[in-house]
Amino acid sequence: MTGSSPIKIRVSCEPQQGATYDQIVRMAQAVDDSGFDAFFRSDHYLRIGKPSDQALIGTSDAWLTLGALARETKRVRLGTMLTPATFRHPGQLALMVAQVDQMSGGRAELGFGAGWYEAEHAAYGMPYPELPERFDRFAEQIEIIDGFWTTPLGENYNFSGEYYQIVDSPALPKPVQATRPAIIMGGQGKRRSAALAARFASEYNVAFKTVEDSQAVFSGIRAAVEAAGRAPESMTYSVEQTGCVGRTDADIQRRADAQLARAESLRKNAFGGTPAEIVDKIGRYTEIGVTTFYLQLMDFDDLDQIELIASDILPQVGANA
Repeated sequence: MTGSSPIKIRVSCEPQQGATYDQIVRMAQAVDDSGFDAFFRSDHYLRIGKPSDQALIGTSDAWLTLGALARETKRVRLGTMLTPATFRHPGQLALMVAQVDQMSGGRAELGFGAGWYEAEHAAYGMPYPELPERFDRFAEQIEIIDGFWTTPLGENYNFSGEYYQIVDSPALPKPVQATRPAIIMGGQGKRRSAALAARFASEYNVAFKTVEDSQAVFSGIRAAVEAAGRAPESMTYSVEQTGCVGRTDADIQRRADAQLARAESLRKNAFGGTPAEIVDKIGRYTEIGVTTFYLQLMDFDDLDQIELIASDILPQVGANA
């Protein structure tokens, strides 16, 4: 089922829906201790969707949290899914990710996108240009971040674009990973996005799509990677799906209720079901070349679900070996 490439199972979470730092730490440490490959969090400042009892908790800054988790965890990789280019200056973001990489001993990854949630920008006073400008800014930012990380020590980095100018930057601090932290892009894989991913991304993620829709996106990414002179297999192809796993129907229903979702919908359209059902769904995605899976877990206090996935799913798919 897994082919020649090892399968990686990662956990992602959504703290903007309402989670304290202590809850995030407990979840990250459970993921770290249970053998998962990575712990990722969203990068949002405002709750998405209807309010709940957790709404008054608010959110936390993604990279500030990941810097703390770098010292609170031992082995699990740490990153965002996805950081919007509208939130931070590219030089600042390059520095922040490099520092988290140093603090974690080389475990940082940057999921990066153009940004999409207009309401959070209005709520926190951040500019929100129209999509063409947002993508243009994102394209300049990703080039700058790559430049900061790959400029040799002792040399300065310069960049002159429409939106950003970098003059004689020492491009410090550097990440400690041998190449640089992985840059993860995601979305529909349209022409400009695919070309940008082929230049700078180590991984392309498709979120909450069927096998067939995911395959269509990945076909375009593979073509762009090959057109850029890279081997198609040099790109990691990943998917993200909401997770809701239980040994019994009652367990699945209870976990669906906790995230204000319908169990039937999660079983049909996401990674909801028994461990055997999830293993089967993972197998369908591996057939189209997916090697990395992000299970979006919404309940920060349900550490038993993390243990269940680790004990009943990871070994069956040969994950994180």
